[in-house]
Amino acid sequence: MSDAHVTQIAGELGLAAGRVQAAADLLAEGGTVPFIARYRKEATGSLDEVAITAIRDRLARLAELDKRRAAILGSLEERGLLTDELRARVLAAPTLAVLEDVYLPFRPKRRTRAMLARERGLEPLAERLWAQDPVTDPPAEAVAFVDPERGVPDAAAALAGARDILAERVHEDADGRAELRSLYRERAVIRSRVVKGREQEGAKYRDYFDASEPAAKAPSHRILALRRGEAEGFLTLELAPPPEEALARLEARFVRGTRPAAEQVRTAVRDSYKRLLGPALETELRQATKQRADAEAIRVFAANLRRLLLAPPLGRRRVLAVDPGFRTGAKLVSLDAQGALLGHDVIFPTHGERRAAEAAATVRALCERHRIEVLAVGNGTAGRETEAFLRGLELPGAPAIVMVNESGASIYSASEVAREEFPDHDVTVRGAVSIGRRLQDPLAELVKLDPKSIGVGQYQHDVDQGDLRRMLDDVVVSCVNGVGVEVNTASRELLAYVSGLGPQLAANVVAWRAEHGPFRSRRQLREVPRLGPKAFEQAAGFLRVHDGEHPLDASAVHPERYPLVETIARDLGCTVGELLRDETLRGRIDPRRYVADGVGLPTLHDILAELARPGRDPRERFEPLRFDDGVRELTDLRPGMKLAGVVTNVAAFGAFVDVGVHQDGLVHVSRLADRFVRDPAEVVHVGQHVRVTVVEVDLERRRIGLSMRAEETAPREPRPESRPPPPKTRMAELLQDWHAKRGR
Repeated sequence: MSDAHVTQIAGELGLAAGRVQAAADLLAEGGTVPFIARYRKEATGSLDEVAITAIRDRLARLAELDKRRAAILGSLEERGLLTDELRARVLAAPTLAVLEDVYLPFRPKRRTRAMLARERGLEPLAERLWAQDPVTDPPAEAVAFVDPERGVPDAAAALAGARDILAERVHEDADGRAELRSLYRERAVIRSRVVKGREQEGAKYRDYFDASEPAAKAPSHRILALRRGEAEGFLTLELAPPPEEALARLEARFVRGTRPAAEQVRTAVRDSYKRLLGPALETELRQATKQRADAEAIRVFAANLRRLLLAPPLGRRRVLAVDPGFRTGAKLVSLDAQGALLGHDVIFPTHGERRAAEAAATVRALCERHRIEVLAVGNGTAGRETEAFLRGLELPGAPAIVMVNESGASIYSASEVAREEFPDHDVTVRGAVSIGRRLQDPLAELVKLDPKSIGVGQYQHDVDQGDLRRMLDDVVVSCVNGVGVEVNTASRELLAYVSGLGPQLAANVVAWRAEHGPFRSRRQLREVPRLGPKAFEQAAGFLRVHDGEHPLDASAVHPERYPLVETIARDLGCTVGELLRDETLRGRIDPRRYVADGVGLPTLHDILAELARPGRDPRERFEPLRFDDGVRELTDLRPGMKLAGVVTNVAAFGAFVDVGVHQDGLVHVSRLADRFVRDPAEVVHVGQHVRVTVVEVDLERRRIGLSMRAEETAPREPRPESRPPPPKTRMAELLQDWHAKRGR
């Protein structure tokens, strides 16, 4: 990486160049973002994962820019067009847009009107017009270029051809493009119109049938909605600044005076803007707004996914998982504290009194046989009815009953991962297992799914899929390594996200475990085939071996620092185990005594914190949510009701909340708080338990409008100082569009 790149990235991110260089060097050596952030703080000045990821991504973009720069230089040199001045301009271009502007006049292109005009010998005429000499008489000058055999039948045709050459020159002028690009970026307006005759079919886009707003301020979800409406053939879009302002800037740059030759240039400038420059810059702006909208939508998705993955785990408790259903009954699976399948059954609690009695007996027997501590009930079809049935039973041990979001469980049950895990069981058993395990440890179970199937995204199918995949992978990797992984119980899918491993090494770890039994120490990881020193360095600190040979094997202290901790213990006259157990001993440690090359106070403070709580789980404590009794169906809802709920998704325009009626309600951003809320993520997050007020219920469309305002009990007029709530029709449309995207 060049010093120029380091300086550029440091300036963009507001970081010292030395810290950027250190992070770049570690990344180049194969270091992962979690490893560098956690175990190389002295080198980077304690850069966090966000900063290191930004450096990594910016390096990748600059590498792509350099690759394009090299390709352009090669093309120019091959065609004999490369001069020292042109080389300097190519090398100095700071962005891809500027680089392409420099290259544009020299880029091989299809035959254009300007090319044809040059072939007809009209370039000298174009030069005379471009000079804009006050005494030039364009029609008289053009007569000399009339040549019917070359396709120039008269003076008018000659002038038209010369203007085509000038129009292309205006289009390719790098400084003019830069000025107009700034105008597009700052002043462009997005205008949408309905396609004639498609008003009824495209009714969900009614708000955009005749709308406009500044492109620079248009929110992500609206840009993506407009683009979707255009792609589906219901809307037409135009992105441009006021045309008179654009033309004024171009004419000020290229036109000098009002003499006849200048008027020919003015006509060429206007043609260039309409036919060449305007469409090209509109395409650029479309791409730029799409990238901005994608980035915001992906950010929202990533934040939601992080919250979902880091949802509080139940922990090692014996679970009876219930996948409810009416016609086919409720599937039951018993899981031990590690999530292993103990047995399965089916009950029919909604099929009459006799079947309900049989179901009750079955549940009681399973709870007693497997010493069940918690019942996990899926929140899908018949979920509330099944929950009510189970709460009415007097079960042995009085286990807790918890509703579990089963989104994605059916996708897991039909996946190759599930078939490999449970080859002798059908999808119903696999789905119930997923529900139970999701309660025990959401992170360990959800990593088996494609994040896009979990249902916490916003327009996830419309955004750049490569960018989305990279961001979501980063989130999963961050969460997995932030929590740590028990190597003796983790699935191959979970291990694959551990720093330094990946799918193949994860499979090798599982295979070694199956052949040799549980790992007794981190040191044994070196015996796994193909798990070399670099992979061990990157992974070991994030893998846990509980009850291992070394007391620190269950902690986040990296094996490379075991000698340091042993030295500290020796200085205190105790063992490492005693150091972990005795707070008084730890209180006597002066970390400044142990500062050395490669080990500074940041690492020492991390080690001391880990000694106090070895292997601590950073996730919050599990707190079950109980939905309000008597509210199980949409028809049970009434405006003014105050209900318990859980946030299932956060979008740019609000939050979706499950209140236990098989249909999420929408809390619009204007109803999230009694103050103005710019970003819903300021107020709510996925998995958060909230109290909401029912504002409106649309039984026909199965839509629910909710509010989190403190005193709202029913629809009311907005206060002047607050953002007005959306009209009922708009609320319904937002909900309809949202659930359509989620495949409901």
